[in-house]
Amino acid sequence: MAKRALLVGIDDYHNVAPLAGCAADARAMAAILKKNDNDSPNFDCRLLTCSAGEPITRAVLRRSWSELFRDFDGDVLFYFSGHGYPTELGGYLVTQEGTPDDPGLAMNDVVHLANLSRARSVLIILDCCHSGAVGNYADLQSSNQSPLKEGVTILAASRPGQAAFELDGHGVFTRLLLGALRGGAADVRGRVSAASIYAYAEAALGGLDQRPMYKSHAARLEPVRICEAKVEDALLRELLVFFPEPDAEYRLDETYEETNSAAKPEHVAVFRKFKILQIAGLLKPKEGFDLFWTAERSGFVQLTTLGIFYRQLASAGRL
Repeated sequence: MAKRALLVGIDDYHNVAPLAGCAADARAMAAILKKNDNDSPNFDCRLLTCSAGEPITRAVLRRSWSELFRDFDGDVLFYFSGHGYPTELGGYLVTQEGTPDDPGLAMNDVVHLANLSRARSVLIILDCCHSGAVGNYADLQSSNQSPLKEGVTILAASRPGQAAFELDGHGVFTRLLLGALRGGAADVRGRVSAASIYAYAEAALGGLDQRPMYKSHAARLEPVRICEAKVEDALLRELLVFFPEPDAEYRLDETYEETNSAAKPEHVAVFRKFKILQIAGLLKPKEGFDLFWTAERSGFVQLTTLGIFYRQLASAGRL
């Protein structure tokens, strides 16, 4: 499935205070989103920064949005780092020529385009002040209608009334995004989703810091990026072989421990696989913590709750 992204970073403003790390934010996000950890292609990225050509005016950003969504039924990502501004009509993304009286484009304009698009999924990421205002529609608050169509997800750096900060050359939120996308938010299979990115960022920020927000009407968690897997799918599927039932136990003995004179190569190979599963949190000794001593004492190993979950995925053919 095709994937495309538009990444915007604005440092130099004509009529409001400049910023320092927004262009760097957008460049770093584009660099990491272009490829997965195994160098396979991920998003086809278009980068807009104030140092890379024409000014990023409201007309330029509106046109870029149209091009992002036009006649596309794959996965779409929009990222913005710059000034955000609150008004009585909602939050605005401040474009390069913006003023306090006429800041730029409404945050909800990109949500509206996402809702009208044919895209299978849309992820909107805003690292700017007051970004939590995106996706809030006053006329829908008292109804049962969702402001987001199915497949649309929003990650915002701060609550509607909060500032978003820069630190050491990057936005605080974007620095966490980058860590999440590099593997900090990856699951056992190496998949990083929007939900896991949010959980990673939210856990890192204290109660007195800016608070990120997550809004979604997604029926599935598509990976935003794929990192190195802790456990390959082939080994996860072998859980069904080693543990025919979720609560099954597997007995080890001295033939599984490679330093033992009685070791058997085929058993040592199983032991090494179990070590990988243990490190990933999918397997544990029934008693104690060490697989070596479990083998030396002819003890049993069993799946953890997480291991049972991945065994269930394998049983359902989802790996």
